[in-house]
Parts: sequence; structure tokens; C-alpha cells
Amino acid sequence: MASISLGDNKIELADGSEIKDAAETLGIPFSCKDGVCGTCLIKVKEGKENLSAPNNKEKEFGLTDKSERLACQCKIKSGNVKIESAY
Repeated sequence: MASISLGDNKIELADGSEIKDAAETLGIPFSCKDGVCGTCLIKVKEGKENLSAPNNKEKEFGLTDKSERLACQCKIKSGNVKIESAY
């Protein structure tokens, strides 16, 4: 079982699942949910190795390392990931 946390709040997820619903529940803002607008840009504070590699939409957005990601595009492999809003 994986988990994602923002501040003192934490949500458990199945390994391999998308993080967008959990991130939204934790308070990350969303708009398009399709990797175009960037509203859901997050900073990964811990556990970036537990997320999927940046996909083509994230690369087109200019995100090439795992420190900043689009929450609508990420999947969690396993373990814990700590995030904060990039805005």
C-alpha cells in the first residue's frame, strides 16, 4: 500500500494508482486534469523515486526531473510521497 501526504494529512493508495484524486482531496487545486493547464503543479518533497517517470505531457510542460510534477499525470509505484503545492 502506498501513501501520499501534504502537511499533516495522509491518504493511502493502491500501488500503481494515479495520485490526482488523492492530491485533490489533500487540497491541491485542479482545473483541466489533462496535463495542459499546470494548475496541479506540485513539489515532491520526499519519495520522488516512488512516482512514475515524467510522461510526455509533463516533458512538454518543461518538467524533466521528479522534483516538480503535474499531479494529474503521476502514478505512485509504492511507498510514501510527500508533496506541497507549487503555488
